[in-house]
Amino acid sequence: MDRGAGSSGGRLYAVSDLHVAYEQNRQIVEGIHPRHRDDWLLVAGDIAEKAADVEWALGLLADRFHTVVWVPGNHELWTHQEDPVTLRGRDRYLHLVERCRSLGVLTPEDPYRVWTGAGGPVTVAPLFVLYDYSFLPAGTRNGEEGLRKAHQAGVVCTDEYLLHPDPYPSRAAWCRARLAYTRERLDACDPDVPTVLVNHFPLLREPTAVLRYPEFALWCGTSATADWHVRYRAAAVIYGHLHIPRVTWHDGVPHREVSLGYPREWTRRGKPDPLLREVFPGGGAP
Repeated sequence: MDRGAGSSGGRLYAVSDLHVAYEQNRQIVEGIHPRHRDDWLLVAGDIAEKAADVEWALGLLADRFHTVVWVPGNHELWTHQEDPVTLRGRDRYLHLVERCRSLGVLTPEDPYRVWTGAGGPVTVAPLFVLYDYSFLPAGTRNGEEGLRKAHQAGVVCTDEYLLHPDPYPSRAAWCRARLAYTRERLDACDPDVPTVLVNHFPLLREPTAVLRYPEFALWCGTSATADWHVRYRAAAVIYGHLHIPRVTWHDGVPHREVSLGYPREWTRRGKPDPLLREVFPGGGAP
């Protein structure tokens, strides 16, 4: 539960893509504990598809960590046929925001908090900016061509069927609205304090270059955020979604993919060790 800024005794950790609908992942989440009473945890989306599972996981973590910060992934935004919560689009997102607030979990709609522990002070900025089909497959000129090529290749994200943009006419339009809202908030941050930018999707196209199916990059972010790690003085960028845990460096800024992923993935390659990645110090220079 959020009790104020981090102290010198705590650490800032991050994780994403917990996918607790899988029993093996649920057991892993039940085993997550802080090392210090002042530890913060950044949760970069894709906890689950059902609202009740999202609330269960965040409630458990909020009871254990000093502060929990959540951003939505695409899976939380699905309107799943097995979920009693049938809200769509923005209404579903705002419902999850209200459930987070009831648990004391910070969201992209809440005032940004300043971490003052190891590596601080930094403004922790949870973001929700979606994607706009601008991470185009090779040989395509726009989102329409990109989607056509993806369909021809048989690579189509489930978002096309379950992530509804209501009341916006498209997911790209929802993305544009979120970009404008988020830029305004980031522009108002203290320019003398670095940031930690937390988003489900990568802020840059480059991390998607290792995808097995390159067409899937269409559903992985927006080129509109390509300079945000520089513009907003990021000390670190945290993201998930790709299920490829690693750190890449861009303009001297570490971009950390912090996912757990599906059991079929981590049982093959091993769970990330440690599961909770430390943002600061979090590793050496590039």
